[in-house]
Amino acid sequence: MRIKVTFQSDRKIYLPTHHNHIIQGFIYSNLDRALSNMLHSEGYKLGSRNFKLFTFSRLLGKMNYNPQEGFTFYLPVSLLIASPKVDILESLSHFLVKRRELSLGKNKLWTESVEVMMEKKFTEKVQVEMLSPVVTYSTLYTQEGKKKTYYYNPQEKEFGEKIRDNLIKKYLLVNNSPLDDNLQFDIVPLRVNKNHEKVVIHKQTVIHGWMGQYEITGNPELIKVSYDAGLGSKNSSGFDMWEVRKEEKEDI
Repeated sequence: MRIKVTFQSDRKIYLPTHHNHIIQGFIYSNLDRALSNMLHSEGYKLGSRNFKLFTFSRLLGKMNYNPQEGFTFYLPVSLLIASPKVDILESLSHFLVKRRELSLGKNKLWTESVEVMMEKKFTEKVQVEMLSPVVTYSTLYTQEGKKKTYYYNPQEKEFGEKIRDNLIKKYLLVNNSPLDDNLQFDIVPLRVNKNHEKVVIHKQTVIHGWMGQYEITGNPELIKVSYDAGLGSKNSSGFDMWEVRKEEKEDI
């Protein structure tokens, strides 16, 4: 499930170049307190792994970017938030509509509308466009025993393998049961070049992700989980949200 929230303000919205953490904090601060604390501190546990099970897009709307000053957004602006956990979106919608004034960083704004997006049914193949960068990585160790994060690019076979393994775990959490025998999932870049690589600093962590267009194939239930919970890793930090390519929408 996903919602589209449209905001208004009396003035332009200014955000620094790296502002995923600001939007993430905005979401947490507009949830029921108990739910927010649970998501922030632990999320949904699967073995030793924790998943937040929500993702969000970049801010959508007319904007300008200056490397020295960051982003200037012109009203209205919208934000897409998705989750397979309906209670997250219901709580967020409730507080966004109820509160007369909202704080996004240093900006004051209010909610103009909350739209529940139509549910989609997927087949075994769909062409998609990223709304926020897709991220997948491994934690490696140097010879000295220090941790090192390696981010995969879409041309590496591990890129799709890691995404598939991550989605299977999310499916298990969402449905409380494993998939049947069909665990197939693959992702192939269609229109992806070096310019689509995005380097985001999130709370002093440097993250490498990729925008662009892809074809994903495999189990429709895994595809649905990737649509609701995010395609790769670090979903709740504002990564991994996708939408069906416009040319494909009539076929889905």
